[in-house]
Amino acid sequence: MTVAVLGGGVTGLTAAWRLSAAGHSVRLFEAGPRLGGSIRTECADGWLVEAGPNSIQEDPPEIGALIRELGLGDERIEASPQARNRYIALAGGLRALPSPAAPLEFITTPMFSASAKWRISRESARGPLARVQDVSVGAFMRDHFGEEVVERVVQPFVSGIYAGDPERLSARYAFPRIWEAERTVGSLIRAGGHAAKRRRAEGLPAAPALISFRKGMQALTDAVAARLPEGCVALGADVRILEPGSAARWRVRWAGARGEDSAEFDSVVAALPAPALARLGIGATGAAPLAGLGAIEHPPVASVFVGYRRDQVSHPLDGFGALVPATQRRSILGVIFNSTLFGGRAPGGHVALTALAGGSLQPEVARLPPDELALRVCADLGALIGARGRPAFIRQTLWPRAIPQYNLGHGAHRDAMAACERAHPGLLIGGSARDGISVPSCILSGAALAKRVS
Repeated sequence: MTVAVLGGGVTGLTAAWRLSAAGHSVRLFEAGPRLGGSIRTECADGWLVEAGPNSIQEDPPEIGALIRELGLGDERIEASPQARNRYIALAGGLRALPSPAAPLEFITTPMFSASAKWRISRESARGPLARVQDVSVGAFMRDHFGEEVVERVVQPFVSGIYAGDPERLSARYAFPRIWEAERTVGSLIRAGGHAAKRRRAEGLPAAPALISFRKGMQALTDAVAARLPEGCVALGADVRILEPGSAARWRVRWAGARGEDSAEFDSVVAALPAPALARLGIGATGAAPLAGLGAIEHPPVASVFVGYRRDQVSHPLDGFGALVPATQRRSILGVIFNSTLFGGRAPGGHVALTALAGGSLQPEVARLPPDELALRVCADLGALIGARGRPAFIRQTLWPRAIPQYNLGHGAHRDAMAACERAHPGLLIGGSARDGISVPSCILSGAALAKRVS
């Protein structure tokens, strides 16, 4: 079978790899100049810079199996035990988030008031609840834990994951695990304990490993790309129309360096971001049945990688990083302690940090001129972790349309993609617009798309 795969991010790469391994003739179309999508690693002067994702959770087990299959077992590295702490910026400093597995930490933490601690402790008594209507993540978590937890923990975590607004994000689609946990168990605290117990019973650690690779996250997408058949990738190929073919189901039309071109395929796998799906002409009339996906919000996010000499930073950096609640009125959403998290991210005697800015709540910050953004980021790092003086290294990346927001009403977009597939046999749709925004979700989406073709 001949298959066109649209999109060279991790979803499209995985689908193309699995399809070619199953014996199909595959052509991968990518509108940009490179493969890998938002996964991009740069090495410069002893610094390892991640422009996109810095790490992934090795969950479910299929992710670990895929890494071994790619021959990346020796390149795989787990987060350092020193990265255990997760900090929240409060009252001008950083507070370590208490571990759910450490009751004494929870009882003694100054992060929450006595009334908030009482509210959290009562959550474990909640019974199952099957909601009829979707609600925002903010409303959902407020119902379980109260306003203080939403303000100090939920909102910054949502900014760290989605760069989004918890009062607009859908609980059902943005965080399906907690939606299902409430339906089946009720208490999110008890559901977390049950999940850890199940993992231990299966011989797995209580929590999935957080991992990267010695040469950075791009090692993953590079390894998949290296396993594709020679000559099957078309870069700079912007697919615009899918129309009925003659000898096959589909004629794919694209614009490339040599102008307009086309080819016929038995099946098409569309692993494109939502804006590209919205523009795609599909069928005999060239209509755009997925035009509504253009309404999915993609806020801008700036990733600012900053390197300092170790003696320029007073904080011990003994954690994954820090998240910044909107109430703190900072320019950054949070900061990752890269050189604590994984080795080989900074030259000797230096530390590496990645600050994120922008998102749904502060899109204008991401779009600031680079010099002004750098000044704001360094000022916030000075206030939060005691960074002093001029950075030894800095690198900025702007993602003008970053993470798709699964806001309230996202179910209508999922329904539109399903309806498009039903109306156009041989067309399959997946990726971050439909199946989840995390790297593991996109990998699983690509594998599932390939299986559906087969």
